[in-house]
Amino acid sequence: MTMLLAVLSPFVLAFLAPALNRVLGDLTPWVLASLPALLFVFFAMMIGPIAEGEIMFATVSWVPSLGVDLAFMVDGLSVTFALLILGIGACVVLYAGGYLHGHPAIGRFFLSLLLFMGAMLGVVLADNLITLFIFWELTSFSSFLLIGFNHESQKSRDAAIQALVITGLGGLAMLGGLILMGRATGTWSISEILAAGDILRDHELYLPIFILVLCGAFTKSAQFPFHFWLPGAMQAPTPVSAYLHSATMVKAGVYLLARLNPALGGTDLWMMTLSIFGGITMLVGSIVSLMKTDMKLVLAGSTIMALGALVMLIGIGTDYALIAMGTFLVAHSLYKGALFMVAGSVDHEAGTREVPILGGLRKLMPITFAAAAIACLSMAGLPPFFGFIGKELIYEAVLGAEWLAALLVVLAVASSVMIFAVGGIVAVRPFFGPEHPDTPKHAHEAPLLMLVGPVLLAALSLVFGLLASPDGANLVDIYLLTPLATAIAGQPMETNLHLWHGFNLPLALTGVTIALGVLTYRTWDRTRAFWQALDPFIFAGCQKWFYEKPLAGLFAFADWLFRNIQSGNLRFYFMAIFGATMLGLAATIGVRMTPADFAFDMPDARFYEWMLCILIVVGALGAAQARNHLTAIITLGIMGYSIALLFVAFGAPDLAMTQFLVETLTVILVALVLIHLPQRVFSPRGISRARDLVLSGLFGAMMTLVMLAALRVDQDLFISEYYAANSVPKAYGTNIVNVILVDFRSVDTFGEIIVLAIAGIGVIAMLKYRARRDEDDDGTPAPPPDGEPATPPPDADADPPEGSAAAETTHPEDPRDPATDAARGEEDQADPSDAPTGEGDDATARVADAKGEDAVAESPDEQDEAEDGATAENTDAEMTADAEDPTGGTADNAPQDEPKATAKAEEAPATDDATGEEEKPS
Repeated sequence: MTMLLAVLSPFVLAFLAPALNRVLGDLTPWVLASLPALLFVFFAMMIGPIAEGEIMFATVSWVPSLGVDLAFMVDGLSVTFALLILGIGACVVLYAGGYLHGHPAIGRFFLSLLLFMGAMLGVVLADNLITLFIFWELTSFSSFLLIGFNHESQKSRDAAIQALVITGLGGLAMLGGLILMGRATGTWSISEILAAGDILRDHELYLPIFILVLCGAFTKSAQFPFHFWLPGAMQAPTPVSAYLHSATMVKAGVYLLARLNPALGGTDLWMMTLSIFGGITMLVGSIVSLMKTDMKLVLAGSTIMALGALVMLIGIGTDYALIAMGTFLVAHSLYKGALFMVAGSVDHEAGTREVPILGGLRKLMPITFAAAAIACLSMAGLPPFFGFIGKELIYEAVLGAEWLAALLVVLAVASSVMIFAVGGIVAVRPFFGPEHPDTPKHAHEAPLLMLVGPVLLAALSLVFGLLASPDGANLVDIYLLTPLATAIAGQPMETNLHLWHGFNLPLALTGVTIALGVLTYRTWDRTRAFWQALDPFIFAGCQKWFYEKPLAGLFAFADWLFRNIQSGNLRFYFMAIFGATMLGLAATIGVRMTPADFAFDMPDARFYEWMLCILIVVGALGAAQARNHLTAIITLGIMGYSIALLFVAFGAPDLAMTQFLVETLTVILVALVLIHLPQRVFSPRGISRARDLVLSGLFGAMMTLVMLAALRVDQDLFISEYYAANSVPKAYGTNIVNVILVDFRSVDTFGEIIVLAIAGIGVIAMLKYRARRDEDDDGTPAPPPDGEPATPPPDADADPPEGSAAAETTHPEDPRDPATDAARGEEDQADPSDAPTGEGDDATARVADAKGEDAVAESPDEQDEAEDGATAENTDAEMTADAEDPTGGTADNAPQDEPKATAKAEEAPATDDATGEEEKPS
C-alpha cells in the first residue's frame, strides 16, 4: 500500500496544485517540490537492500478476472529511473516557479507537470503489462498538455499534436506487442516474463512482439526515422524541455528496451536492429544539433544523439555495453537537465536563445556560467567529469561489438566530435567575448529558484566523476550502477568505473574526438550552411514522409470516405451494413464451422405453427412487392402479428403483448405521417432489383445459418438458473422477465428510459421549431408558443430603415424567403421521402408522371438525380411565386434595392466571418 501511495501521490498533488497556487502564492514551488523530494528519500532508502540483490514488489488487485493488477517492482533499473524522475523533477518544479513567476496559468502548468511526473513514475515501477501501458499513455497525454501549454500559439498546438500522434500511434502498436507477450507467456507480470525469456525468444510470436514493442519504444524515444518530433517539442516552456529530455518521456522508450532486454534480447534480430538504428539516430542527432542556432534546439539534437547511443548500447548487449548504457544514462540526465535550465535562464534574462546574438554573459551571469561550463565539459566527455567515464565506456563497447564493430566505432566517434562542438556552442559562445549589441535585454543573474536546479545537477556531474576510484569501489558503483547493470542484463554484473584506464585505444579515440571537436566548433559559423543543407534529408524529409504525408493521406481518405459512404441514401446504408455483416459472418462460418455445427434436424412442428410461418413469408413478399406505403404497412403488420402469435404458441405471452403493442403503435404512427410522404413507393428495376434480391436472400440465408448454429451450441444455464432461483426470494416477483428488467437489470432499463426521454424531448423541440416557422394559408404567421409575445407582421409598403439588415437581406424568419427555400430544397434532396404531398409537391410522382414508368431510375444514384431535379424545379417555382408576393417584395422592387445593398457592401469594411474582426490588407 505504501508503494501505491507513493505512485499515486503526484496525481493527488497535481489536482490540488491550482488551488495551492492561489492560496500560497510565491511559496507554491517550494511546497510542491517537497513531495518529489520526500519520494526521492523514500526510494533512496531502498538502494541498500537492492544493492544486496533484493527486489521489492507491491501488488493491489485491480481487475482480478483478467489478471490485471496494480503491480509494482523496484529493482536496480526502476529505482535508478525513479530517483532521476523525482530528483530532477523537484529541481524542475523549483525552476518553473522562477521561470513562470507571475504567469496567469502557472497553476495549470504545475498540474500538468505533476501529472507527467506521476505517469512517468508509474511507467518505470510497473510490474504488470497493462498497468505499464496505462501509465505509458498517461505520459503521452500529459506531455501533450505541457508541449501545448502556450496554446495561443499555432506552433505550440502543432508541436503538441505531432508529439501526441507519433507517440500515441507507437503506444497502440506497443499495446499489441504487450498483449501478444502476455499470451505467449501466459502471464501479465513483467517479472515473470523476464524469467521466461527462453520461452519467449523461441515462441512463434517473437517476431510480431519484437516489431510492435520496437514501434512503441522508437516513437517514444525519438529513434530514426521518428526523431523529428523531439525538436518540435521545444515549443514547450523550458522547464518542460529540461524535464522531458533529462529524465522523463524520451527516456521511457529506452527504459522499455532495457526492461525487456532479459526477455527479448540476445537474438541476432535484437542486436542488429537496435545497434543499426541506434547508431544512425546517434549520428543524425549530432548533425541536427549543428544545424540549429537556438540553444534549446541545439541541445534537442544532442538529446537525440544520446538516445541513439543508449539504444545502440542495449543492442550490442555485451557486459561493457550494458555498463556503459547505465553510466551514460545517469551522466546524460545530469548534464542535460542542467544545460536546458541554463538555456532557459539565458532566454529569461537576455531575452533570446539565439547563439549568434549572444555574448559576454560570463560576467553578467557568473553562477549560470559556472553551471553551464561544468555541464558542457561533462557533455563533451572531458575528465574528471562523469560524462568522460560514460564516453570512454561507449568507445570500449563499440570496439568490442560482435556486429559491425568498425561501422559503430565510426558513428560513435563522429557523433562525439559533433557533441564536443555543441558543448562549445552552448557554453563558450554565449558567455565569452563582448556583450552582443543585438541582445534584446541587458542580462543579469537569474533568481534563486532558477539556480538551484542547474547548479545542483552540474555539481553532481563533477562529484560522480571524482568519486570513481582506480578499483571501482565507490558508492556510485556499489549502490547505483551495479544494480542497474544487473537489472538490464538479467544476471549478476559487476562494474569497475575509474577515470584513468591507462593508454589504450579508447583514450586515443578521445584525443581524436577533442582535436576534431575543436576544429568543428571553430568552423561552425562557416560550415553551418552545409549542415543546414542536410535538413531536407535527415530532418524535414523524415517529418514530411513519416508524418505530414501520411496525415494528409489519412485526411484525404477520410474525406473520400465521408463523401462516398455518408451519401444520405438510407438504402445504401442498409446495403453496406447488411453486406459487411454478411461477409463477416461468412468468413467466420467458413473458417471455424463444419456442417455438423448446424442443427439441420428440425423438430416436428404443429400445423398452426407452419401456417404462421407461411403468413410471415407472405407478409415479407407482400412488403417487397408493395407499390404504396399503405400496402407496405399492412403487409409488415401481417408479419408482426404472426410473430406475436408464435410467441403465444411458445408460451411467451409477455413478449406477445409487447409485440402486439409495438405493431399497433407502428401502424398508428405511420398512418399519422403518411400524409407527409409520397403516395408512390419507389420500386427499383433491372440491375438494382436483382442486386437487392440477391443481397436480401443471402443475408436471410446467413442469419438462418447463424440461428441453426446457435441451436447446436450447448447453453450454459448458470445465469438462467440464477434468475430462476433468486427471482422470488430476492426480488419478490414470479415473472422472471419482469424481475430481470426491473431489478436485476434496473440500471440498464433506466438508461433505456433516459434515452427514450431524450429522444422525445428532441422530437417535441423539433415540432415546436417547425410550428414557429410555418404560416397559415393566408400568409399570416402562426400564433407564437405560450409565453412568447406576438410579433406583428411587417408592413410590406414601409421601407426598412437605412442600414438595417432588412434593407440588405430578406427576413430570416420568412419561410418563403428564397434562401430559406433553397436550404429546404437541400434538406429535401437528402431524403426525398420527406417531400410534402398535395398540389403537385410529390417530386417522385411528378417525375414518374412526366416521363412515364419506364423513366424511373434504375439505381439509387439515378433516382437521387431525378428527385434532385424535381426538387430544384419545385424550388424554382416557389421562388418565382415569392417574387410576385407582396410580403416578400415584388420582382420590380428587387432590382431597385440592389444598388443600395451594393453600395453599402462597398462602404462597409470587410470582416472575417468567424471572428468579426476587420480584415487588413496585407
